[in-house]
Amino acid sequence: MAGVVLVGVQWGDEGKGKITDLLASQFDYVVRFQGGNNAGHTVIYKGTKLQLHLVPSGIMYPQVIPAIGNGCVIDPEVLIKEIEMLNAQDISTDRLLISTNAHLIMPYHKDLDGASERRLGTNEIGTTRRGIGPAYRDKAARLGLRMQDLLDRSIFREKVTAALVETNDVLEKIYGLDPYSVDDITAEFMEYAKILEPHIIELSPVLNDALDSGKNVFFEGAQGTLLDIDHGTYPFVTSSNPTAGGACVGTGVGPTKVARVLGISKAYITRVGSGPFPTELFDADGDTFIDVGHEYGTTTGRKRRAGWYDAVITKYAAQINGLTDLAITKLDVLSAFPTIKICVAYEDARGVRHTTVPGHQSAFHHAKPIYEEMKGWNVDITGARTFEELPQEAQDYIARLEELAGVPVSIIAVGPDREQTIIRRSLI
Repeated sequence: MAGVVLVGVQWGDEGKGKITDLLASQFDYVVRFQGGNNAGHTVIYKGTKLQLHLVPSGIMYPQVIPAIGNGCVIDPEVLIKEIEMLNAQDISTDRLLISTNAHLIMPYHKDLDGASERRLGTNEIGTTRRGIGPAYRDKAARLGLRMQDLLDRSIFREKVTAALVETNDVLEKIYGLDPYSVDDITAEFMEYAKILEPHIIELSPVLNDALDSGKNVFFEGAQGTLLDIDHGTYPFVTSSNPTAGGACVGTGVGPTKVARVLGISKAYITRVGSGPFPTELFDADGDTFIDVGHEYGTTTGRKRRAGWYDAVITKYAAQINGLTDLAITKLDVLSAFPTIKICVAYEDARGVRHTTVPGHQSAFHHAKPIYEEMKGWNVDITGARTFEELPQEAQDYIARLEELAGVPVSIIAVGPDREQTIIRRSLI
């Protein structure tokens, strides 16, 4: 058996969807383990771009069972629309599994998310305003509703009633918004239940039995390491754990059943939303990354912030996640540059040099990147299918990234299509 965890090494948007789509056919199960529809993976199916926000990328392969784990928060309306989109492409969703313990995003969660961001003003976190944070907050406060609650109308109604006692007060008295009706929410969600009920199961035993019987399970993360609520650039983070440990918590599978941890990193770095970003560019090079790399968020459509590769962050992510392998995406974008920079350290406001991510958020926020430069290759590499077919300068760049991270680069993406990929080492 092989349990393989995929995680983002940076601030998300590293190209995890493409790599999952590339590898999914080798696995029996592909499982999403955290986050909600604040994340998005773009995959190509029969020449059509499909944007997946909740359903794992493994849905594209009829032999793969896709699953949504207990660590996720689910907006049922969004999930049903995604199911309908896939079915319209003749992609069957009958085999989709959803954990009974995954939490629901309620309508008031979205209201609270937007209202909180507006109130913060210039200090906003930069959330997608899709209710993710408030849903996780209710989960921690033990006021959340779960997928299993959809299966019993009386229990669902009882839990909504309890949640609205406090939530309606907050909506009305703090934010000046309209309260919610128990009857209206119950009626709406019982309609969702009719569609989703066949997919709701106790997922943890299924995954453990699969691994014990020698099957391969791929754990698909969303967002990235620097957005982890414990290990990211707090408070500019997501509300869950998109690091490798989150795969175990978010699915009910023990850590001894994980054989490999694959970290996905762009050949440069981007970020959506607010927060520190040491290598961010505000010049023509930054514009080139955005234009050539088509750097706009899958979920929000927001233009991403862009900068040179940050090896300090990669080394940090390698330690946090216990990375065994790296996948470098969008190497072809660097073909536009005659000279390429790599951030190998930071200098803080006091002039202190850091080769690891500073432990204090202020030091990280004011960190200035220290770069080393490498010669670019200025040729089209999208046709390369082996490492040896890359220009020597591109090979040298990859070798330097491996050296700085202490992790081998097993996969290199040289274009957006599935076949535009170099596989240097198998994961199973």
